Amino acid sequence: MVLNIRAVAYTLGILVFFLGVALLIPMAVALYYGEASWWAFAVTSVGATVLGGLSWVLRDKEEAELQIREGFAIVALSWVILSAVGALPFYLADVVVSYTDAFFETMSAFSTTGATILGGGGNPDIEDIPKAFLFWRSLAHWMGGMGIIVLTLAILPLLGVGGMQLYKAEVPGPSADKLTPRVQETAKRLWLIYVGITVIQIGLLLPAMSGFDAINHAFATMATGGFSTKNGSIGQFNSAYIDWVITAFMFLAGVNFALHFRLLRGQAITVFKDTEFRVYCGIMIVATLLITLGTWQPAMSILPSRLEETAFTGYTTITEALRYGAFQAAAIITTTGFGTADYEVWPPLAIGVIFLCFYIGGMAGSTGGGVKVIRHVLMFKNSFKEIKQLIHPQAIMPIRLGDRVVPADVMKNVLSFIVLYLGLIGIGTMAMAFFGLDLLSAFGATLSSVGNVGPAFGTLGPTENYAHLPDMAKWILSFLMMAGRLEIFTAIIIFVPAFWRR
Repeated sequence: MVLNIRAVAYTLGILVFFLGVALLIPMAVALYYGEASWWAFAVTSVGATVLGGLSWVLRDKEEAELQIREGFAIVALSWVILSAVGALPFYLADVVVSYTDAFFETMSAFSTTGATILGGGGNPDIEDIPKAFLFWRSLAHWMGGMGIIVLTLAILPLLGVGGMQLYKAEVPGPSADKLTPRVQETAKRLWLIYVGITVIQIGLLLPAMSGFDAINHAFATMATGGFSTKNGSIGQFNSAYIDWVITAFMFLAGVNFALHFRLLRGQAITVFKDTEFRVYCGIMIVATLLITLGTWQPAMSILPSRLEETAFTGYTTITEALRYGAFQAAAIITTTGFGTADYEVWPPLAIGVIFLCFYIGGMAGSTGGGVKVIRHVLMFKNSFKEIKQLIHPQAIMPIRLGDRVVPADVMKNVLSFIVLYLGLIGIGTMAMAFFGLDLLSAFGATLSSVGNVGPAFGTLGPTENYAHLPDMAKWILSFLMMAGRLEIFTAIIIFVPAFWRR
């Protein structure tokens, strides 16, 4: 069957319309703070709503229902178009030096990556740009976190049952776990949970932050994005209370939202029996303890680390080391990317753990990026199965998750994803090296972009930014951010010629 271009264009127009409406919020923030740049949001909003409105007026009311092809096309193209439109206020108001930087920042926001060009390359520091743009970055995080497609399904039931195709293409993870029979109801409940947890975090942050900072950081936390209103990220607040609150909510944001739904329905037992959840908790605990051990001064003195090569002397108390260890483990595993310390100056043990955390990601069905915990679980189960199969070649050994047998097509999807994920990292690393980055920085930039983490290694560490990269490198990384956010398949499939043919 041929891809229904008109249905795709119509749906994309609706998304642009809602983006135009969303842009009224940062415009209102600009007016509230008396910032002259409010007009940039107004102009973009008017243009987006007019174009989106025209797509509604000119639609074909007898248009065929969306199928799986249209679902993939809409999701993949929407991230590009919405980022392109969302970047316009940055460019129109001269907040950044080029449209490339504006697009990179906006794609980083919508994809919840958190990589920034602010603070370098002629761009102002984070704290020097108008508050409306800080808010827009965080709001784009928040919308991208759960997914603009799911938001649309929640508030506008225009897509009928075909909307499930959008949901399956958008929701992260090997499979989309419907919470309720109707996709619109699923989307609404996802967003109710998402909004509820965000509001609770804002309330908990208010005693230690201004209202503006609390809202921005709650948006960035729940989206596992990592954009901060401060140049020094969360570490600039220098507050143990803030660190622990955000650590807890990063952990929650990395949990499958289907489990949040079950917990609210009083099904706590099923949550704690969930294999992926238990592995996720175990990884978080082990990573935290290892980083704590590696950065605690008394432990550092007996570890075989070459401390003379770094100015880092360690945290003097176990509680301080635990605070920084837990925060950074949660920030990297869930791909949030917030920072309270420069992990690149930590001892080798701690850096090694951080490096491994880049590969993990949150749970499937969470707002986190990365490979996802469930894929690691299935990959290891499959590896052990192959070892056992060598010993008992005639035995039938299905892979199980709890009481359920994992279908063969899911395992094929997982293994294919891992291959593509590593392949993108390899190709991206070579591309970044071609543009002059040293190997560590090239690898770190690619790994961070595909995993939607934000900070990386080398010249792109937690205290650095991406502004110094060539424009073409920024466009490549922008694509990698989108590919990682959309689980790779959705982003790559639109480049397959057969996708557009009968």
